[in-house]
Amino acid sequence: MPISARNQLTGKVKSVKEGIVTAEVVVELPGGQEIVSVITMTSVQNLGIKAGSEVKAVIKATEVMLAVD
Repeated sequence: MPISARNQLTGKVKSVKEGIVTAEVVVELPGGQEIVSVITMTSVQNLGIKAGSEVKAVIKATEVMLAVD
């Protein structure tokens, strides 16, 4: 499915912590870094997301902050 967002990161689902309404999904990227997404339980079920699933994290933000030491 082509989309306009440029920030797309492919990874594997490391864990899914299910709640009543939402789930915390931890995605491990190829370099070992992790990103976390909170999505609805309905989306988890509709997309069949579970540990080991390959997913694409699409990041769309109006602001990106940078920091230096």
